[in-house]
Amino acid sequence: MAYTLYLPKNYRPVLNVRQTEHAIKALKDFFELSLSTELNLTRVTAPLFVKSGTGINDDLNGIEKPVSFAVKEMNGDRAEIVQSLAKWKRMMLADLGFQPGYGLYTDMNAIRPDEKLDNTHSLYVDQWDWERVITDRERNVEFLRKVVEKIYRTLKRAEHFIFEHYPEIRPELPEEITFIHAEELRQRYPQLPPRERENALLKEVGAAFIIGIGGPLGDGSIHDGRAPDYDDWITPGDQGRPGLNGDIFVWHPVLECAFELSSMGIRVSPASLMQQLEIRGCLERQNLYWHRRLLRGELPLSIGGGIGQSRLCMYFLRKAHVGETQASLWPEEMMQECRKHGIALL
Repeated sequence: MAYTLYLPKNYRPVLNVRQTEHAIKALKDFFELSLSTELNLTRVTAPLFVKSGTGINDDLNGIEKPVSFAVKEMNGDRAEIVQSLAKWKRMMLADLGFQPGYGLYTDMNAIRPDEKLDNTHSLYVDQWDWERVITDRERNVEFLRKVVEKIYRTLKRAEHFIFEHYPEIRPELPEEITFIHAEELRQRYPQLPPRERENALLKEVGAAFIIGIGGPLGDGSIHDGRAPDYDDWITPGDQGRPGLNGDIFVWHPVLECAFELSSMGIRVSPASLMQQLEIRGCLERQNLYWHRRLLRGELPLSIGGGIGQSRLCMYFLRKAHVGETQASLWPEEMMQECRKHGIALL
């Protein structure tokens, strides 16, 4: 069995499939409007694919291969299905003339063929990708925290929205989100690997933002991988520790584990881009179209991230598998196991 599957004991979905489909639509509409109002974001239309060799596509951890194809009407030039729009969004902020304090969001649909399939990971990724222009004075952890708190307020409102419509799904999010740096988390649980540190913390606090994802920790390790060319994970921030980025986690009561809802951060400056490219051993990227634009100062300073749509629905509707809130492909054995245990994959 190449996949990992967690089967909660005595799992019974709160909503049946038809109720779930209605709830997904209502929740997405509510959250999208609430988020865009909270962060001053305008919806824009996004591409499903971009031209290869431009540096615009998201490289994630740098090892995942995007789906690509030749375009007959463009002399066989290759295009890639996006893996996320982390860099495309920043380019659009410049091209559409957004000013500090304002930004954009979009429905991002991606295919990640190298993804390991389990309860929370799918070949198909759908998220709200958002990006907002900031000033140089806002490139700090204090501002990052303020934006996280705005997003958390939106999550709390969404939880109340679901409770009003489905009273059997009771609110579980704490009043406040906990902030912690990945190095502080390592020191708190020195014997545990990163995933188990997340579980231990989230079981205790319910919701947390872990700062400094991708940057070096005190023992030379990293908490989790990050590409070198969007989030700034090298600039000193929290108590001088590296990283102006992080992930939002909640405790998932059905899966009984830490559950990532969002990855976000203040983006690289020209200087931190070069530092991070050097650290990751990929300085050749500075010659790509997107990177040249950033290094020439054509792209604004920004903060941005992605919020998983299917994951958000999975959490708020108390689902055990992301396939209960999106349609994707799954191994036949996984589908059989899910059917046996009351997990209805769409």
